Amino acid sequence: MGASGGPCRGGRLGAVLGAVPGVRAVRTYRREWLGKDIVAGVVLTTLLVPQGMAYAELAGLPAITGLYTSILCLLGYAVCGPSRILVLGPDSSLGPMIAATVLPLVAADGDPDRAVALASMLSLMVAGIMILASAARLGYVAELISKPTMIGYMNGLAVTILVGQLPKLLGFKVDADGLLDECAAVARAVADGKAVGAAVVVGCGGIGLILALQRWLPRVPAVLVMVVVAIGAVVVFDLEERGVSLVGVLPEGFPPFTVPDVRFEDFGPLFAGALGIAVVSLADTISNASAFASRTGQEVRGNQEMAGVGAANLAAGLFQGFPVSTSGSRTAVAERAGARTQLTGVVGAGLIVLMLVLVPGLFRHLPQPALAAVVITASLSLADLPGTVRLWRQRRMEFLLCLAAFLGVALVGVLEGIAVAVSLSVLNVFRRVWWPYETVLGLVAGLPGYHDIRSYPEAERVPGLVIYRFDAPLVFANAKTFRDEVTRLSRGDPAPEWIVIAAEPMTDVDTTAADVLETLDESLNARGVHLVFAELKDPVRRKIEQYELTRTIDERHIFPTIEAAVAAFRSR
Repeated sequence: MGASGGPCRGGRLGAVLGAVPGVRAVRTYRREWLGKDIVAGVVLTTLLVPQGMAYAELAGLPAITGLYTSILCLLGYAVCGPSRILVLGPDSSLGPMIAATVLPLVAADGDPDRAVALASMLSLMVAGIMILASAARLGYVAELISKPTMIGYMNGLAVTILVGQLPKLLGFKVDADGLLDECAAVARAVADGKAVGAAVVVGCGGIGLILALQRWLPRVPAVLVMVVVAIGAVVVFDLEERGVSLVGVLPEGFPPFTVPDVRFEDFGPLFAGALGIAVVSLADTISNASAFASRTGQEVRGNQEMAGVGAANLAAGLFQGFPVSTSGSRTAVAERAGARTQLTGVVGAGLIVLMLVLVPGLFRHLPQPALAAVVITASLSLADLPGTVRLWRQRRMEFLLCLAAFLGVALVGVLEGIAVAVSLSVLNVFRRVWWPYETVLGLVAGLPGYHDIRSYPEAERVPGLVIYRFDAPLVFANAKTFRDEVTRLSRGDPAPEWIVIAAEPMTDVDTTAADVLETLDESLNARGVHLVFAELKDPVRRKIEQYELTRTIDERHIFPTIEAAVAAFRSR
């Protein structure tokens, strides 16, 4: 018995380990990939370091936490993430959300250690939400935000980030709350002459250099080039003496394992922020995973992606990091550099560790306006002005949803904005169910079947018969709309004898709608009008029978096709 137990346990352990994406990647790794993954990891590191530091400060945290976060999230996703080349890390879209959650909870003196602890706990909460959602197979939650509302949300986020970085770009600080207040404060500071000339040159020059390289030399690491040029300018022209703030020497060594110490009363606000961050991170991850999977021939597994992002956040939160998401720009850099597997991210993490251990002062002359330039150029990529214009031209209602989401972020707040975006998406779906498209059908010469008389005004209608189509499931929200329209049609001049419901679009009938149907049929029968159904789906017909509607709706008035219903009417 004991002899058989060992191999059995070994087999189970092997099966469990085999289910871990990182273990599978090691087992299937090819030797010819090694050189490409190492080169891609080196190239990726040139982007990870300046962006990690910049996005940490965007979140209101010390720059070093961006590097800690980059290291641990890359390692966590390499073990648990299903995508071969997706790159995770600090993200420009999450930075304002983290700041909006953490900074109000930090003490008045702005204790950075407390801010880091709160951000780390936020990361652990995001990890818990992601892992639980993965176990419950809730990957579809990413679809709660429609594309128009997501465009509006991201446009609002881009404007918020840009305005928030202007003081750092111009070399001064402001004390303001909210986008409009911040715009006014920046304008007053500029009018009062507080802008530092050297900082303006470094910041605006950095933006121009990044955008120019991305436009005309896309294969050149634009952010790295700008950072090197900015550091060189600081050293050559002694810009610190001219009022330009610098990053300074970073703490030396690997981040320590730390369980965040957070007050009990902070858990509520942190959890609310974690929910919003998890939704945005999930939507971002699924969209990026889909885009890159289609190019590499992989299949997107939403629930596994959630587990991978959860593991990355868990690792970051336990080592003084903050919430992370996937990055389309960093993944694109890794892909262009030849990345084949997550070893690229592991190489990047290792190089950052070596930098912190061996040369922590490498970026001590990096000017803060240069970091602001990195963030501002990233924020510009969040905005989708062509998509917004397309919505205006193609569908005004969805443009209004986009505008409302934009205003929600810009005027209400970043965290509140994601709630506005989700609510607008859900309400838009409800609006379509509440007021669905409805029409009368008729015969069109030369076209088989029955067609919308709005599209074909010349369509012929059978005397004494109305064919009515209602393009939605019949539920509590729209049952009265359906009843009122059918009643109106029954009072036409001349009044019809049959009203045939073209029921193919009706995917459901709930109990509220069933009661409305029963009352409607009785009132029509009292006036000599018959309610007839055609093309009912079998599940819907079974529900009608289950609700005992056939007591009032004659089973002989339920037909498989519209043609059969019309033929029965003609042959009466």
